[in-house]
Amino acid sequence: MRLRFDQNVSPALVERLHDVYPNSVHVSDVDLDRAFDQEIWDYALERGFIIVTKDADFGEMSVLQGFPPNVVWIRRGNCTTREIETLLRQNRDAVEQLHENPDAGVVELY
Repeated sequence: MRLRFDQNVSPALVERLHDVYPNSVHVSDVDLDRAFDQEIWDYALERGFIIVTKDADFGEMSVLQGFPPNVVWIRRGNCTTREIETLLRQNRDAVEQLHENPDAGVVELY
């Protein structure tokens, strides 16, 4: 289960969460930090990543285009990198269920 972190979350999360989400990447790691959402979506789809974002656009894309890729939508508003790290650690089971459930596309974390 690999995560692909969107531009609106810290690239530090890749290293901080390596123990629970190995082989994850940030958009800046793969030269997608200035890419359009569709390019990011396609990258995640082709390589089996779950998109982690604070942006509603990917949730909307999931409704319009279907899934995969799956989307973890962080709905906490302004928060620290540490809070996002904690949120993803505490909800690892929910992220795993999202990944394994063919009928689910988005999980919202608060």
